[in-house]
Amino acid sequence: MKKTNLKILLFFVIGTELIGGLSGLLSGGNFSEFYQSLNQPPFAPPSWLFPVMWAILYALMGISAYQIYISNHDRKLSALRLYGIQLAVNFFWSIIFFRFRSLSGAVFVIILLLLLIIMMIAEFKKVRKSAALLNIPYLLWTAFASYLTIGISILN
Repeated sequence: MKKTNLKILLFFVIGTELIGGLSGLLSGGNFSEFYQSLNQPPFAPPSWLFPVMWAILYALMGISAYQIYISNHDRKLSALRLYGIQLAVNFFWSIIFFRFRSLSGAVFVIILLLLLIIMMIAEFKKVRKSAALLNIPYLLWTAFASYLTIGISILN
């Protein structure tokens, strides 16, 4: 078993967290106020839960990307490319939803993100199963967020 390279692991985890944080920063303020002003579908969680969940999910994503990065598998680069693409799409969702308040645009982006996450997990599984499994909570949360986004778009 390889020894963990803490610097590289922290690069992936902190880098992923910073991308999420920058997205939030560029999305403007008053997330909670805007979210609460919308008609919500059933099972919509309180607004405080989102940053907590995303912090956990970004950490798991960073750990999984690190696992792929340190592998010697020949599909490592294609897996990391998919990781980067889905992370970029993830970055733009909150900007489209909160800053531009484009509910239909947010629906398009989150469905695209959901498909990219599925593709990324499938690619990660070919390289390292544990890296794929670390992204299952991300997939489930994004599926739930897709339900919320579609519901909010329809109701508003």
